[in-house]
Amino acid sequence: MENKKKVAFYTLGCKLNFSETSTIARDFQNEGFERVDFEEIADIYVINTCSVTDNADKQFKQIVKKAMKLNDKAFVAAVGCYAQLKPEELAAVDGVDLVLGATEKFKITDYINDLSKNDMGEVHSCEIEEADFYVGSYSIGDRTRAFLKVQDGCDYKCTYCTIPLARGISRSDALENVLKNASEISQQGIKEIVLTGVNIGDYGKGEFGNKKHEHTFLDLVKALDEVEGIERLRISSIEPNLLKNETIEFVSQSRTFVPHFHIPLQSGSNDILKKMKRRYMRELYTERVAKIREVMPHACIGVDVIVGFPGETDEHFLETYHFLNDLDISYLHVFTYSERDNTEAVDMDGVVPANVRSKRSKMLRGLSVKKRRAFYESQIGTNRTVLFESENKEGYIHGFTENYVKVKTPWNPELVNTLHEINLTKIDEDGSVRMEFINVEA
Repeated sequence: MENKKKVAFYTLGCKLNFSETSTIARDFQNEGFERVDFEEIADIYVINTCSVTDNADKQFKQIVKKAMKLNDKAFVAAVGCYAQLKPEELAAVDGVDLVLGATEKFKITDYINDLSKNDMGEVHSCEIEEADFYVGSYSIGDRTRAFLKVQDGCDYKCTYCTIPLARGISRSDALENVLKNASEISQQGIKEIVLTGVNIGDYGKGEFGNKKHEHTFLDLVKALDEVEGIERLRISSIEPNLLKNETIEFVSQSRTFVPHFHIPLQSGSNDILKKMKRRYMRELYTERVAKIREVMPHACIGVDVIVGFPGETDEHFLETYHFLNDLDISYLHVFTYSERDNTEAVDMDGVVPANVRSKRSKMLRGLSVKKRRAFYESQIGTNRTVLFESENKEGYIHGFTENYVKVKTPWNPELVNTLHEINLTKIDEDGSVRMEFINVEA
């Protein structure tokens, strides 16, 4: 067994990519490969790419360079969204041997018979219309929580987004399969599952490529709440028009779902939302936040927002800024608009200069810091449950409460991956929150 081939993985982008990398890695292990860290010498390096920001493109080249430095004879494969959108571009990067598109990435082990280096990357991609089948995935072994994929692809036509081109139509996993995967995760002793997908609120559409609606997102949430052995379930990003009041009410009463929502807004200006072809106006967003606050006053609400979209004037931006400033939310994820080939927005007038985009981004990041601080302050003195992570950071162990407050306490390895009742005492200089245990045995 000494001569087992070694494989290492690097994931760019979202939680969905992490769940898929983990699944691909298990396939390699089932084929007799040994998984090692990306920092180690391996025979094969697999890079799961992302196409959401410009930065991901540049990062790819640096990661390939890093792999080649570790072992210049290693076989390098690229999979994921960018590999689907720009396969030839990735194949031309020095050191890349194989590029697999959306339908091929889960068959990667079939392509790895010959590990000799190629002069030019070999491309196996498909027309995205062919990506009409569903492959379930989840990530374990990488962290305290697992990412469970429930849905893939998107039928929305947002004018800035390449995801439908990279991942195909919206399609969902069968409910029985999601529940089976959730059970498998809970048997590994993992305490928290994060539901992930491209557009998870669309769950139930296109099970295995047909358009039949067998189950809704609410059905999924209710069924998962019954799975034995799971302590916590977290809904990752969900569109405001698909986050229904029934779901919010169910989460507020749920055994396992935590009071944390991440809801993309993208702009606080209705003019810009229309240009983006989003499926709601800002008024609906206000209603969703109000509903969450009504039934879960202590919930954490995160918001995605894009700055510098074509046609975004100073007035539009200030509309977004004031809208978010007045909204009772907890933090922002700020994205600076970047041009993407084959999207409608790339041909729109009113291009916002890069320095203006950067300034707006900075303003919203500053607002996010203020919002998070205010949210944390509102939680001081309350009792919460924390799940501790596994890393020792400068003598402290960190964890997150059910409503996503980051807490810290002096390092104790026995706390790793355990849940504890705590009281939140004060905000530390680094922005995390100090705590005291409620049950003293801890």
